[in-house]
Amino acid sequence: MNRLIRPALMAVTALAVTVAAPALADTLVDNVNGITIDEDGKVDRFTAIVIGDDGRITKVLHRGDKTPKDIDYRVDGEGRVMLPGMIDGHAHMMGIGFGALTLDLSGTKSLAEAQALIAEYAAENPNLPWIIGRGWNQETWNLGRFPTAAELDSVVADRPVWLSRVDGHAGWANSMALKAGNVVAASKDPAGGRIERLSGSQIPSGVLVDNAQDLIGSKMPAPRPEDYDLALGKAQQLMLKNGLTAISDMGTSIRDWQAFRRAGDTNRLRVRILSYAGGTKDMELIGGPGPSAWLYGDRLRLNGVKLYIDGALGSRGATLKSDYADAPGQRGLAITGPTQLRNLMSRAAIDKFQIAVHAIGDAANADLLDAIDELAKTYTGDRRWRIEHAQIVSPSDIEKFGKHGIVASMQPVHQTSDRTMAEARLGPDRLDGAYAWRTIADTGAVLAFGTDSPVEALPPFVGLAAAITRTDTNGEPFGGWYPEEAVSRAEALAAYTSGAAYAGFADGRFGRLIPGEWADFIFVDRDPLMVSPAELRQTNILETWVAGRREFAAEQEQSSGPGR
Repeated sequence: MNRLIRPALMAVTALAVTVAAPALADTLVDNVNGITIDEDGKVDRFTAIVIGDDGRITKVLHRGDKTPKDIDYRVDGEGRVMLPGMIDGHAHMMGIGFGALTLDLSGTKSLAEAQALIAEYAAENPNLPWIIGRGWNQETWNLGRFPTAAELDSVVADRPVWLSRVDGHAGWANSMALKAGNVVAASKDPAGGRIERLSGSQIPSGVLVDNAQDLIGSKMPAPRPEDYDLALGKAQQLMLKNGLTAISDMGTSIRDWQAFRRAGDTNRLRVRILSYAGGTKDMELIGGPGPSAWLYGDRLRLNGVKLYIDGALGSRGATLKSDYADAPGQRGLAITGPTQLRNLMSRAAIDKFQIAVHAIGDAANADLLDAIDELAKTYTGDRRWRIEHAQIVSPSDIEKFGKHGIVASMQPVHQTSDRTMAEARLGPDRLDGAYAWRTIADTGAVLAFGTDSPVEALPPFVGLAAAITRTDTNGEPFGGWYPEEAVSRAEALAAYTSGAAYAGFADGRFGRLIPGEWADFIFVDRDPLMVSPAELRQTNILETWVAGRREFAAEQEQSSGPGR
């Protein structure tokens, strides 16, 4: 008999034979060091939970409570730490999956290392019509500029190569890819995009920023439905391995949604997806007259729409109130202008779709905060307006986060990854509102933490450590970068669980380990509220459970069957 599953009442089998309806079974998971965040944001420690036959929690037991007698099965937690399943408040489901199935440059430290990896990948895949990948970062390479098409041609010149920057806001093409997109010297920059040019000329250099990426992206061969299914399966596997039981998918396309539905229809949807359509067109295709119902036992819902105001700081696409310190004359790329933004937000709000808007620069955040203030007068009620990233905010604008129930959806690891780049882009005098988690939370805004994966790696405990220390994996800078903006451990845990659930209208369904919510939890090898930041980053996921079923066990390194 499996050591995790011990029948407590042997009469259950006999009873099932004698009654017309199947007998309900309760499972006790005890001998745990349980931790969750209560409705007041405080830490609640417990010793056991009872899971009903439907996968929801029926009781939470604390030290000194009597063990229920009407239990059918018992799972021994063996004294391990139990936490709510982690929720990534902002990520890209298919980006995670496809990123794991294509060329990954995220670990490269130099242009030469990236070139070697590209050449190796191309040699190993001679039949691929395009070489596709992601993850390059000229800042990590200390290149001081964008890479060029010629530098790609030197390693792959026989077929098109298209590689997305780590943040997804720029792409790097070789000459064949530029030709496929008809990107030439006479090409004009599209609205909200920029074609990088060789110095002193109009010749495209090989990098396209923000909306200009569509010139080449639209020419790539489209993935087949079975490719989407494979990518979704890979993404779920990676989520469960990293202790994530739910994700807010930012930018869901109709093809993504159909893959989600196929997985749900065939009982292959193992995690929970809070979906935000990639624009109002996909919003209408997927949701029609409004947000979808909760599907497949609360595993899938179209909540609303993801919109963009600006680009990213790394590619100088984030819109700023003043020039970039390292690029005088540039203030970023306005992907959506003020009038269009308000029109799109109104279109979504009128049918009660939740609105999540990407805003990184201080000009973008200021415009979005003003837009929310204007629209909230018409579109009342519990809207939970979401600002995605909110990386650079003028100190004078931060107090506006406390109005209209705004959710600040932020990614702690962005701060540690971007620190030196942000200093270069902004200069030392414009950093007071950069990645300002503490100050924004103090306005009353709800924090929801995530990774923006595949932009950053999935492991949530790395983000938790960054949130409480403002330091990177090497402990730099000493004492933390603007350490006054760090949050407490309880706040960080809440932002990765109950806060992220609230941000997606999932509060009361999952995000806490309390009666009535789904039994989504993880076992880990240490107490995140007690260990050092370095130890916190090294947290190992031992098991991941969704709706009372064990979906991942480290000892097996594969999906397991029912945990009850």
